Amino acid sequence: MRQQLGYDDIKAAAERIAGHVRPVAVAPAEGLGDSGDAKGAELWLALEYLQHTGSFKARGAQNFLRAHREAGTLPDAGVTIASGGNAGLACAWAALRQGVRATVFLPANAPQVKVARLRSYGADVRLVGTEYAEALAACEEFAASSGALASHAYDHPLIAAGAGTLMEEIHARVPGLDTVLVAAGGGGLFAGVATAARQHGIRAVAVEPEHSRALHAALAAGRPVDVTVDSVAGDSLGARRATALAVDAARPDGDGTGARSVLVPDEAIVRARRELWEDRRILVEHGAATALAALLANGDNGTSDNTGTGTGTGTDDTYGYRPADGEKVCVILCGANTDPATLSTSPDPR
Repeated sequence: MRQQLGYDDIKAAAERIAGHVRPVAVAPAEGLGDSGDAKGAELWLALEYLQHTGSFKARGAQNFLRAHREAGTLPDAGVTIASGGNAGLACAWAALRQGVRATVFLPANAPQVKVARLRSYGADVRLVGTEYAEALAACEEFAASSGALASHAYDHPLIAAGAGTLMEEIHARVPGLDTVLVAAGGGGLFAGVATAARQHGIRAVAVEPEHSRALHAALAAGRPVDVTVDSVAGDSLGARRATALAVDAARPDGDGTGARSVLVPDEAIVRARRELWEDRRILVEHGAATALAALLANGDNGTSDNTGTGTGTGTDDTYGYRPADGEKVCVILCGANTDPATLSTSPDPR
């Protein structure tokens, strides 16, 4: 398998999945985030949580399975995947559309709302361990013994290219966009978005929880490394290791610009999620609120230094993102597979 991602891959994915996913809706978000560092910026929201299965993952799953269908490489044993929930949902949904069996491995502590939806798609759901890495190991063993096609939640060029089609649509819908904020877990969405964003001269900012920083740590080390996971957003941003595709997509441009990596504390994530609900009646999971948290995090952390680690400096004192006056910023709200009750049970940061 070719472990590289280029803009041509994203264009091919866009053609392959056209008509099979919902085009993203965008909406202006004046006033949202003014409690943090967004004052003076022109803020937009990409409402990708309205996508099939409730997250952007439907794009990569469709691209992956349709590409294998075109190549004649879909086995009788079907497809298998390990997931924190959203990638499994997308894989099961896409497999159902293709008439293919899906076996999905999840951590035993995965949100019940995701488990129930998986079963509604006809997936064989297997709960293993307490972290994504344990579910992944079980999935790999199953693929080897059964002959099922192994998909991946984020670490595959076809998956990342499918995710990158989202940036193509945002670019078409928000002319003059300067910056896109995207939550990063394993980095598949960031890899695709950053690759497309670079093509259009748009800055991509990867936003991660401070205690689940797989991409941030990889940029510091110059390669993917294992990290611990301890975040309120761990169910969807809980990868121990980032994909090399994301590390490559975060490389600096020749003039020192390009993609960036920032961290946010859990308190900012919880506050962003509540602000979306209270201000807009938008209910997303913590992982999706992480992107918006970048505009709130400086106030929570007490540091406003945004000199950045997107070039791989790896410093851990950069929290949040501070846009310039007049900067046009789009925040990707990438998933909404969550329990509404957690709005009242999450720790209150205020």
